[in-house]
Amino acid sequence: MIRVMIVDDQGMVREGFSVLLGAMPDIEVVGEAANGLEAVAKAAELRPDVVLMDIRMPEMNGLEATREIIAADTGTKVLVLTTFDLDEYVYQALRAGASGFVLKDASAGQLAEGVRVVAAGEALLAPTITKRLLSEFSRLNVSVPPVRERVGELTDRETEVLVLVAQGLSNAEIAAHLFVAESTVKTHVGRLLVKLGLRDRTQAAVFAYEARLVTPGMGRV
Repeated sequence: MIRVMIVDDQGMVREGFSVLLGAMPDIEVVGEAANGLEAVAKAAELRPDVVLMDIRMPEMNGLEATREIIAADTGTKVLVLTTFDLDEYVYQALRAGASGFVLKDASAGQLAEGVRVVAAGEALLAPTITKRLLSEFSRLNVSVPPVRERVGELTDRETEVLVLVAQGLSNAEIAAHLFVAESTVKTHVGRLLVKLGLRDRTQAAVFAYEARLVTPGMGRV
């Protein structure tokens, strides 16, 4: 069972998602929270596999709550809830450690699949979100610590896989593009994460943007 906690300041939203996810045979809703402070405390107590996290909340917003939950290093993943796929906080939330985004008006099937993807350690980066991430990074011209030299730790193939991950491709899509087995792609992804000291595919995508391996204007292959 995938243990899920729902965080939103609107009771009707929490109740609706709880009903939708609770109907899934492989998902259990173990808790709810109405703000970021409550979310951090309950996440530490309940240790859910996935937290569905709203961004705009009183007391503590979803960005700060995400940072604290991820910093606790309990293995909990955060899936951000957003009203629009072009939410202004996309970039900040991914940098805070979120594993992906799901729209609040998503169907029950889409919501459940998002939870499953994130629980499995994958990144939920839809093409629209990836485009937004690139656009926001370019607009903000974010000043980040130098990371380019760390790319030299990777093989050419690992660098190629990193770029494709950052463009939002799944392992299956990368395998088809490179004409290799999906298991080979998984091995490359695992190795590049270890070499770069990254937690997951989402961190890998952010790293690729910050290292300028992916730039605005680069679409999916």
